Amino acid sequence: MSEETNEELYNPMADKYLPMTSVKSGKEHTVARGVHAYTNKIVNICTIEQHDNNNNWVLVDTGMPKSSDKVIQAVEDLYGTNNKPNAIILTHGHFDHVGTVVELVKKWNVPVYAHPEEMPFLTGKKAYPKADSSVDRGLVAKMSPRFPNEPVNLGDFVQPLPSDGSVPELGEWKWLHTPGHTPGHISLFRENDRTLIAGDAFVTVKQESLSRVTTQKLEIHGPPKYLTMDWVDAKSSVEKLNQLEPAAAITGHGMPVRGSALQDGLQKLADNFDTVAVPETQTHDTRQ
Repeated sequence: MSEETNEELYNPMADKYLPMTSVKSGKEHTVARGVHAYTNKIVNICTIEQHDNNNNWVLVDTGMPKSSDKVIQAVEDLYGTNNKPNAIILTHGHFDHVGTVVELVKKWNVPVYAHPEEMPFLTGKKAYPKADSSVDRGLVAKMSPRFPNEPVNLGDFVQPLPSDGSVPELGEWKWLHTPGHTPGHISLFRENDRTLIAGDAFVTVKQESLSRVTTQKLEIHGPPKYLTMDWVDAKSSVEKLNQLEPAAAITGHGMPVRGSALQDGLQKLADNFDTVAVPETQTHDTRQ
């Protein structure tokens, strides 16, 4: 990319500090072969090694605003100081998943991939709706209208994911369109060991509750209510992921989960989505 293009990059959240954290912040977990999760305050980012080669790896999501130093340190602890990722994959463009993406792209000069429907939120063209504090009584939900909703601008660095479901730089993986939380939300799946990176299609903590977020109590929930845009699509996405019967999952929020805790919890969520995930303040079909 040209220096001129690099100068067009913009992160409206660059100076916004959000005083939220959890007891697991700064912790790294090896979740499956070549797959690592790192908790950045209240959100998880992932690294995936291509064919177990730690010289070829990809970063999935980029964490909270004003935390690029922490993210860089975490990946350097895994891969060394002169071993940048081959690419960045974004599950979606909410502030806690793209909070450092501009800074990382400027440092590493690597491509970013996302779903075509997420592009307006990643090229400075469209803001997400403001968070809805009425969806839950939890303190995070009540604080959520203060969360940034402005789009980052990645310019020509961001590219659409291939339409065939393949993931650039990760031959074993497929991406799945799992909309609802956002229009272009994706999840990643490796079929040979049924490892899932779910983004915010579902999460393993009650994200609306400050006490649950702080302690990271493991419970399978639907997507964070205060920022979910379409509950019909969100339900369909949970059903799609449940049908994969994943053996291990990393979600955007909460601890990694495996085995029967994952499969039983995800099945229960799919079966009872309308009553346990959809806010009472929402009609079942939120599309206009």
